[in-house]
Amino acid sequence: MGLTARVPALLRERTFRRYWTGQTVSLVGDQISLMALPLTAVLVLGADAAQMGWLKTLELLPALLLNLPFGAWADRRADRRRIMIATDLGRAALLLTLPVAYALDLLTLGQLYLVAFGVGALSVLFEVCNSTLFASLVPADRYVEANSLVNGSRSMAWLAGPSIGGVLVQVLTAPVALLADALTYLTSAGYLARIRPAEAAPAAVAKGHFTEGMRWVLREPSMRALFSASGTVQFFNYMFHTLFVLYATQDLGLGAGLLGLVLGAGAVGGLLGAMWSGAVVRRLGIGGSIVAGFLGFTLPLVLIPAADGPPPLVVGVLFAAEFLSCVGVMIVDVAAGSFQMALIPETMRARVMGAFRTLNHGFRPLGALAGGVLGTALGLRPTLWIATVGGVFAVLWLLPSPLARMRELPTQERESAAATS
Repeated sequence: MGLTARVPALLRERTFRRYWTGQTVSLVGDQISLMALPLTAVLVLGADAAQMGWLKTLELLPALLLNLPFGAWADRRADRRRIMIATDLGRAALLLTLPVAYALDLLTLGQLYLVAFGVGALSVLFEVCNSTLFASLVPADRYVEANSLVNGSRSMAWLAGPSIGGVLVQVLTAPVALLADALTYLTSAGYLARIRPAEAAPAAVAKGHFTEGMRWVLREPSMRALFSASGTVQFFNYMFHTLFVLYATQDLGLGAGLLGLVLGAGAVGGLLGAMWSGAVVRRLGIGGSIVAGFLGFTLPLVLIPAADGPPPLVVGVLFAAEFLSCVGVMIVDVAAGSFQMALIPETMRARVMGAFRTLNHGFRPLGALAGGVLGTALGLRPTLWIATVGGVFAVLWLLPSPLARMRELPTQERESAAATS
């Protein structure tokens, strides 16, 4: 009884536990691919900074092109869970083509680009459906708790995934390591197949259905401020991510195994951030937590281009930057995710999240492309200075908005008012 009582209440509910387990396994696999895919390009195919920029751009371009149409389509569907299962199976199949091509000595950058784009497209469809499925599984008054659990899984994935990925790359080579991510997608599909939640009814198709989510995001002041801040962070953070592996391995001389340990150890901060997020929200309020999370996420990354000196000092600086940044990103993810779930009307959830992700995540490929261009023109370290310092200024979008002063999650009454204003 004592041990059972320590298990979070939501995880004692079978349906949510299965959903959470599938998400957790899949998130670990994503982190393996985060290491293995760029290392395949760098170590196996000899990609340079510009080619790394194209790889990251094609991986993220579906977020710019497909979130809006996929969100509008998903809101008209009653079988979103089955769509998510199909996307898991599709992503597994695409990733499996890479080790097969490598074994046959047929692997090319062109194939890597196509797989990155295909996996990115299926991930967009999965996520716009996932926001609605999440709301079907969790009562509104437990959004912070549920988001803490899901983001805790993300932190555990950050902790385990890069370390596992680094070891797998060293032992099996980078393309073969991608087999592990394919297996996690199959596991996620299996767990989703074992739940039967009561999903929200499809939205009625009316004039303006396709663009209604976009208009709602731009009209609602707090969502508009959150989009502006998030978009700024996404642009500069993906400039950073595009070049980080190249910078760490070439300029700083880190091997794949040590790089995985740095990222994995930094994720301890993310796990603590997810654990602390509920207390932070209670202390600072929902708006204050989002502002604090943005600053906690971006400021520590400035340490990375500043890293210099003996190897132990450089590694220590990278550990500190990753640890502190992961604390911040978990706090902002839990607080902002809960805020959005509470505010968005249920009948247009997929459209609004599709629009928000179009506006927000659409900055990712632009940032990745800018990172590749500037990395080639200016060098890796100067570009990382621009990327990390630029991200800090994202918080300026939030400070004058109503969101920064909000203490409690929006109520259903506010949802209705926002939807009809």
